[in-house]
Amino acid sequence: MSEEPQGQGWPPRDATVSAPAADAPSGGARPPGQGRRGWHRFVPGWRLVLGALVLIALLLTGGFLAGYALVHIPPANATATAQSNVYLYEDGTLLARDGEVNRESVPLAQVPLTVRQAVLAAEDRDFYSQRAVDPKAMVRAAWNTLTGKGKQSGSTITQQYVKNYYLGQEQTLSRKWKEFFISIKLSREQSKDEILQGYLNTSYFGRNAYGVQAAAQAYYGKDIEEIDTAEGAYLATLLNAPSTFDVTTHPENRNAALARWNYTLGGMVKEKWLTPSERAAMTFPDPQRARSATGLSGQRGYVVQAVEEYLTGDAEGTVILDEKTLAAGGYRITTTLERAKQDAFTEAVTDQVTSRLDGERKTDRNVRVGGASIDPATGRVVAMYGGVDYTRQYVNNATRRDYQVGSAFKPFVFASAVENHSRTQDGRRITPETLYDGTDRRRVEGWSGRPYAPENEDGISYGQITVTEATDKSVNAVYAQMAMDVGPARVRETAIGLGIPADTPDLSASPSIALGPATPSVLDMTEAYATLADHGRHRAYTLVTKVTKDGVAVRLPKRAARQAVSREAADTTTGILQSVVDGGTGTAAQSAGRPAAGKTGTAEEDRAAWFAGYTPELATVVAVMGQDPDTGTQKSLYGAMGVPRVNGGGAPARIWGQFTGLALADREIVEFELLLEPGAWQESSPTASSSPSEPGRGSGSPSRAPSRAPSRGPSVSGGPGETKAPEPPPLPEAPPTVGEAPQEAEGPVTEGVGRPETGEDAPFGGGSDGGAGDGGGPGEEAGPAGPAGPADPAGRPDPGAMTGPR
Repeated sequence: MSEEPQGQGWPPRDATVSAPAADAPSGGARPPGQGRRGWHRFVPGWRLVLGALVLIALLLTGGFLAGYALVHIPPANATATAQSNVYLYEDGTLLARDGEVNRESVPLAQVPLTVRQAVLAAEDRDFYSQRAVDPKAMVRAAWNTLTGKGKQSGSTITQQYVKNYYLGQEQTLSRKWKEFFISIKLSREQSKDEILQGYLNTSYFGRNAYGVQAAAQAYYGKDIEEIDTAEGAYLATLLNAPSTFDVTTHPENRNAALARWNYTLGGMVKEKWLTPSERAAMTFPDPQRARSATGLSGQRGYVVQAVEEYLTGDAEGTVILDEKTLAAGGYRITTTLERAKQDAFTEAVTDQVTSRLDGERKTDRNVRVGGASIDPATGRVVAMYGGVDYTRQYVNNATRRDYQVGSAFKPFVFASAVENHSRTQDGRRITPETLYDGTDRRRVEGWSGRPYAPENEDGISYGQITVTEATDKSVNAVYAQMAMDVGPARVRETAIGLGIPADTPDLSASPSIALGPATPSVLDMTEAYATLADHGRHRAYTLVTKVTKDGVAVRLPKRAARQAVSREAADTTTGILQSVVDGGTGTAAQSAGRPAAGKTGTAEEDRAAWFAGYTPELATVVAVMGQDPDTGTQKSLYGAMGVPRVNGGGAPARIWGQFTGLALADREIVEFELLLEPGAWQESSPTASSSPSEPGRGSGSPSRAPSRAPSRGPSVSGGPGETKAPEPPPLPEAPPTVGEAPQEAEGPVTEGVGRPETGEDAPFGGGSDGGAGDGGGPGEEAGPAGPAGPADPAGRPDPGAMTGPR
């Protein structure tokens, strides 16, 4: 080393002392990092590590606290709370479901313990012992997913319930973040049982089944409480991959489904919920094949519609559930309908109408059918036919109130006459054998309103004719006069008492009320005829026997019976209606093979044809209606099904006969037990002559006894085949005889067709047969055309030329 020159003024340098290293700090301090060379220089010191960990902990704690404070438990999503209402037949079997979501929530107690345990074994075995979230499982699931060992959620049952009920199924970090905090909060607000119940009711099991109850029905056709352990394990298996593990729709995945099923049962054994011997005895429970959804097609939609109307406000104004509450879903509704009778109605309509329709025949496009059947002893609706298919024709023909009933209303007039001990204008008591003038267009006597002279079918005059024969032949002139004799207001009151709603359109207190211009529904008419069948005891019809939600029953109103008319009035009416079936316009109903009573009816211009009747056990009404499928307007049935005229004695009576025979096939034949009004079958002749038959018109046949003898009380012999009740006590002296009815009405004459003329006192027109176009024996739709009559004031063809009732 070369020596540097000594600076001037410096002290002498000691040559024995070495100079300090160039990089050594003054004062002898060691430079930082002395001895840490290479990669060690990049390792942080312990102080830095500790500081970082504290910072991270503070951040995590702050984030957790912020998340916990900011994330709230939201309202349930609409899909999770949506439930279908379930409709059942009277025996508890499934009839229909409404709503878009196939779900029926059930309480946890209704789910068998082994089914609950199977779900836990498959999805979360530590559910009851662990916290709402399981970080270890989340990490493990993420690792297995990343390493290709299978995609796993790592979610507890609580987290899955939160996803189902509150958040939905989207796979986002935001949803996972919310799920984490909501699960923690929810676990502090709900018990484990409540969370498990919610999970079971919101999980998807495939086959459009949400919730364990819907799954039990979808896969095994039974309620969840009937599911056994093996079946429950299969339902639990489906939670992992509903579509994949459905062995009927994906048989190629059967081995995978079996492996998952075995895994579930193995977990039950491991948790000691199942013994090894019990497990060894189990075989795989193959589910039933997937069926189409029990929606609203066929008759189901009509039934659901009728039941909804019944629950939200029936004919008596009783509201069981308001519309909004019912629409929320979740109700289990047991109806009064019987599956066998429902099927019988469909079969009868198919055989007698649907099979006879021709798509090339324009009129056949307009044909509609409605029907209903009630047990008279209980008021329960046991069958209903609303139309060919609710998804094609959504208007329920059994409950609509816009078609005239025609002559099917006439029994209410006679029942009112007997109930009120009514007399004719000349003072004779009205009985089945009372003679009336059946002359066509005979003006009604005693009516102070606009002159009213109804037309008989085809303009036929019958002359002197008994009430029984006038009922057999559905003579308008007789019944319009009888309504006046009784009092139109009394007739209306009687009809309402029997079951016709007071607000029925065109139920007006005028003589034409007898001819059926009113438009009650098929179901209304069935209720009224059921009252006659039950000897005058009225019961408002019922469609529902039980309603529950979440296992809690809804209180239903009690339906008490009341005597609407006396038994004598009802039974005497039944007597003349038996004659209609035995030899009148309703003979096609004899195909039922049972004692029957009934009445035909046809609306104005043949727009509807009716048969209303009953046996002692069953009251049924059938209507065939005409409606344009495009515009919804009422149409005539002339020419439908290939016949000139559709009358009540044709297709409606044939449907009635076939249905009644099928519905009662397994029951013994029961005869009517009638208690008739004293003197009911005694002839009561007029005290003054009435209008004779017009030239060329037929006259009434001689009086005859009822076709069926009364089964109660002593009787005296009448004519051949006639049974009469005992002679009644002498009647009070009759009022002065009413003079002969004028042949020509002064002023305009109102026909028995069409709607009323303007003016308060104008009587309403009835059905054009007055319902009179009721003829037709078995296999017939139309009776013979009558002779030509006087020209129609409205300028229409003469009666003999018309092809339909007037």
